[in-house]
Amino acid sequence: MSTQPSTDRPDVPSATSDGFVRGLSQIIGGPLGSHATRPDARPNRFWTAPRMILALTCLMLALSWVQKSPCMSGDWQKNVQYTRFCYTDVLALYYAEGLSEGQVPYVDHQVEYPVVTGYFMGALGLPVHYYGTTQNTSINQGSWFYNINALVLSLLAVATAAVLLILRRRRPWDAAIFALSPILLVTATVNWDFLAIGLAAIGLLLWVRRRPFWAGVFLGLGAAAKLWPLFILGPLLIIAVRTGKIRPWGLAALGTVITWVVVNFPVWYWYHEAWLRFFRLNSTRPIDWGTLWYVGRYLDGKWNSGSPGDQGPFQWLSDHIPTLNALSYGLFLGLGCIFLLGLGLLAPKPPRLAQLAFLVVAFFLIFSKVWSQQYVLWLLPLIVLARPKWGAIIAWTVAEIGYFTAFYAELIGAGGKPVIPEGTFVLASSLRLITVAVLCGLVIREIWRPELDVVRQTYDGNDPDAGSLEGPDAGWVQQLRRSLGYVKSEPADVEPESPVVVKI
Repeated sequence: MSTQPSTDRPDVPSATSDGFVRGLSQIIGGPLGSHATRPDARPNRFWTAPRMILALTCLMLALSWVQKSPCMSGDWQKNVQYTRFCYTDVLALYYAEGLSEGQVPYVDHQVEYPVVTGYFMGALGLPVHYYGTTQNTSINQGSWFYNINALVLSLLAVATAAVLLILRRRRPWDAAIFALSPILLVTATVNWDFLAIGLAAIGLLLWVRRRPFWAGVFLGLGAAAKLWPLFILGPLLIIAVRTGKIRPWGLAALGTVITWVVVNFPVWYWYHEAWLRFFRLNSTRPIDWGTLWYVGRYLDGKWNSGSPGDQGPFQWLSDHIPTLNALSYGLFLGLGCIFLLGLGLLAPKPPRLAQLAFLVVAFFLIFSKVWSQQYVLWLLPLIVLARPKWGAIIAWTVAEIGYFTAFYAELIGAGGKPVIPEGTFVLASSLRLITVAVLCGLVIREIWRPELDVVRQTYDGNDPDAGSLEGPDAGWVQQLRRSLGYVKSEPADVEPESPVVVKI
C-alpha cells in the first residue's frame, strides 16, 4: 500500500506550518478542525482556496486601479502624482517616449527599455494614438493608454497568481501572500514589470511540466522585457550540476538564447543605435536613490565634504561610474553568484529552485546601483515560492511601504522645500535593504537545514519545482561533500554478530 500523501490534502497554515497564521487564527476561534479540512467536506462548494485567491488578486488589482485614479487625467498639478501616491511611468512615458505623437518605438524614437517592453508599448500605444486622432478626438489618449495597459498588466498578475496556485497545489494559501500584498496594491502598474513577471512565471510552470526548451522560450521573452528572468538560468545550472543532469538545462538555455536573439534581432540590425539606448543608459546612470551605494554616500558625507581630495569611498564612486559598474557587477557575480554555487553544491540536499531564484534576484538588487520602486515586484512571487511564512514577509512589506512613502516625500522635496530630513529617507532605504537581507538569511538557513523548510515538509522532502532535475546527487558531488567533511564516511563492512538464541 502506497504511503504517498494525497495531492488532494492541502496544507492548512493555521493548523500546521505557519506559526504566525496559527497565532492570528485565535482571534477568530482558532485553527480549523478536522471536519472542516476533510477532503470530502462540502465537496461541491464553490469558494475553493484557488478561487478565493484569484478573487482576492482581482480585488487587490481593482483597488490598485482606484488608487492610481487621481493620476489618470495626466493633469499632474501641485505634485498630485506624489502627494496621492499615484505616479505611474505608463502614463508619463506615453508622452515622453513619443507615442502620443504616433512615433514607432525604436524606429522614430530611441526607447529606453528592452525590446519586448518597447514592442508592448507600441502595440498598445499606437492604436490609441490613431483612434484619438482620427476617430474620436475628444478622448484623453494618455488615460486610455494607461487603462488598457493596466488591464493587460492586471491579467498578467492574475496569471502569475494562477501559476503560484498550480505550482503549490498542496499549499494553495501560500498564494494569498501574493494576492493580499500591499506591494501589489501600490506598484502593480507603476511600470511594465508584470510583463516580465508573467512571462517568467509561465516559464517556471513549463519547467515544472518538464518542457525545458519551451520554458527557456518564455524566460527569453521575459529577459527581453526586463533583464532579471535571465538570472533564473543560474539556479537551474547549479541544480543541474549537482544532480548531473545537464541536458535539460542546456535545452532551457538554448530556448532562452534563441528567443532573446530572435526578438532582439530586428531592432539590433535595422535600428542599432536605438537598440543600444537601453545598454548605454544603464552604463552611464549614476547612483540611484535608495540603493546600498546611496546609503554609503550619505554616510560618507557625515565625515567628508565630498570635494576633490576629501571624498569617502562611496562619494568617489559616484564620480567614477565605470568603476562603480565594475564593482557592482563584480560583487553580484564574484560574491553573490559564487556563494550560491558553493551553497548549492554543499547543502545537505539540492536547494529548491525557488530558493536559489529568490536569492540570485535579491543579490542583484542589493548590489545594484539602480533599485527602482517597482522592482520589489520581482521578489514578491519568488518569496512566496521560496519561503511562504507570513511573519518575515510582513516585516519586509512594512519596510517596502515605508520606503515607498519616503521615496515620494523625497520626490516632492526635490522641487523645493524638503518634506522629510534626508536621514529619514536613508533610514527607510536601510530598512528595506536590511529586511531583504534578512529574508535572504532565512532562505539560506532553510537551504542549509532543509528540515525547517515547510515546502519540503508538505512535499515529502522533495522540490516540487525541480522538474527534469529531480533526483539524487551526482557521484562527484557526493565525493566532494564527503572529502570536505559534509558527509560522514560509510563505516567499513563488518561481519554481523551471530544472534544470541535464548531457549525458554
